[in-house]
Order: sequence, then C-alpha cells, then structure tokens
Amino acid sequence: MWLLPVLFLPVVQGSSVLVAVPNAVSGPARGSLTVQCRYEPGWETYSKWWCREVESSKCYILVQTNGSEQEVKDDRVSIKDDQKLRTFTVTMEELRWDDADTYWCGIERSGPNPAAKVKVTVDPVPLSGFGSKSMLVSLNGFGIVSSFPMSWNFFVDRAVSLWPRVGALREVVVSGC
Repeated sequence: MWLLPVLFLPVVQGSSVLVAVPNAVSGPARGSLTVQCRYEPGWETYSKWWCREVESSKCYILVQTNGSEQEVKDDRVSIKDDQKLRTFTVTMEELRWDDADTYWCGIERSGPNPAAKVKVTVDPVPLSGFGSKSMLVSLNGFGIVSSFPMSWNFFVDRAVSLWPRVGALREVVVSGC
C-alpha cells in the first residue's frame, strides 16, 4: 500500500478532465465494486491512481498505474487503464464495513492533479431464513472473525444476539455467510 499524500486543489476538482462513473457506488459486504474514471484526450500515458481520503484535501494512494495499460493490484484493490477508451477501471474486492469512505480517482502530473471524488458504501448482506446456520461474524468491529451456529435478530447491518453459553448480550456486525 502506498502511503503518499496527494494534495487536491479546488480548481482541479470537478473539472471536465476527469469524471468518475458513477460518483457514488456501493457493493455487498465480502463482494466487490467497480468504478470507471474517464479522462480527456492527451492524458493517456500519465500515471493514474486511486486513493482513500484521510482528511479534507488529503488522501493515501492505494493503487497506481505506471502510465501503461498493465493492470496493477495491491491487496484487495486493482486498477487498469484502457488508453484507447481513455478510461481506467478500479475494482475493490472482498469489501469490508470499514471500506465505506470517500475515495478519489486521479491522474498524476506536475502541479495540481486532476481528480474525481467517489463515495463508496458497503451494503449489508441480506439475511433471512438462516435460523441456526453457521455465519461469519465480526465482534464489536474488532475484526475478530468466528464461525458458529446461533440464532439472530437482525436489524439492517447490526445484529444483537444472545451469546451462546455466556448469556451476555453482544453487539455483532455480520460480515457475510
């Protein structure tokens, strides 16, 4: 993962040089999503990047091309530039709840980087009729994953369940099954 901050200037944001399609996207937990970033002629051989906003006007690059059409993958994120169509595609896989955030697709150059903002959300996995089947669960958002049989009362993306053999109520986040 790249840990290089990128500064965005208001003059560049929203410019017609680069457009994200769509500018808001969602995918299911443990699933994937794809964003296409389209750019104007003349930008084909420039390096393209995808980053996650960490504070206003700064973000960390997660994946970046080298100016070619070769796909680059880092962890669960990939980027591929199609220079003939002037579109680069970003795919995020194995989505987790903490992936929901503001991201940017951009083009690296000297001076301000053309960039387009993308809002990413992660949808809950629909649960119905599971009864006491085994499910993967992340406890209290700490990333502790376990698979065990239990029954559920499910409310949107949060579930409250009587913990087996303990008798204490615990908040759990369903991360898929």
